[in-house]
Amino acid sequence: MSAPPTPAIEVDHLVKTYAGMTAVADLSFSVARGEIIGFLGPNGAGKSTTMRILTGYLPANSGTVRICGHSVATEPDAVKRLIGYMPENNPLPEDMRVSEYLYFRGRLKEIPRRKLSPRIDEVLELCDLKRVRHKIIGQLSKGYRQRVGIAEAILAEPPVIIMDEPTIGLDPHQILIVRDLIAGLRGRMTVIISSHILPEIEMTCDRVLIINRGRVVAQGSPADLRREVLGRSSAAPSPRSKTFSSRPRGAVGTPSLPPRPCLQPHPSMPSPKSIAHETFSHAT
Repeated sequence: MSAPPTPAIEVDHLVKTYAGMTAVADLSFSVARGEIIGFLGPNGAGKSTTMRILTGYLPANSGTVRICGHSVATEPDAVKRLIGYMPENNPLPEDMRVSEYLYFRGRLKEIPRRKLSPRIDEVLELCDLKRVRHKIIGQLSKGYRQRVGIAEAILAEPPVIIMDEPTIGLDPHQILIVRDLIAGLRGRMTVIISSHILPEIEMTCDRVLIINRGRVVAQGSPADLRREVLGRSSAAPSPRSKTFSSRPRGAVGTPSLPPRPCLQPHPSMPSPKSIAHETFSHAT
């Protein structure tokens, strides 16, 4: 019998402190290949810090992170080839045109020249950017700039995509485009997105990790978390929410995901269930 596939992301006892303040506190979780997972939590919960550590942009004080079996700490070059990353405040060159920027980034990502132009056309279509492909980035609206960042993240078709607040600043039409784009990656790429807005996570993700004070205080499908944390299901669940599961759809041979941890209190903090209840309620 063949061994189960290596998880796309493995995080074990991760700790990060700043000047004595703990931003990430003994964080552990894993993400299966092809799964779309959401980090939900208030500002300052540790979501962005965790994402920066996953990508290798920020070192951890202790703990381990592995991306597709490669250690972020000891194999940073290999890990960067496996990740597409869009930070919350995505730095973009103001004086480059959209197509020029994607070509520049594609060459940095070592995409062969013969494949790069067709791939740029593909991501421009996916992100609804064809009409602005020759525009200077500095003249684009916030929504278009966000989509340029998403196009850059998926350009090299890495197995892992990490997006920090990908829908921030977008209008409702653009949010729907991004949702459909992320959903289209299910089963082909592993995606982590962060948000402090519950509907964005519910409409997109297979599984949610509620993070507060640098800890995972609850995890599961959105429907499961509503029942477990709030003691009720959503008032009017959408047809999409009924199909959520702890296993990514469309992924063949994906290993079973780890069970959700029991919500047990930690000696140094309030009950995780009370924290999860507060986080989930505020995000609704």
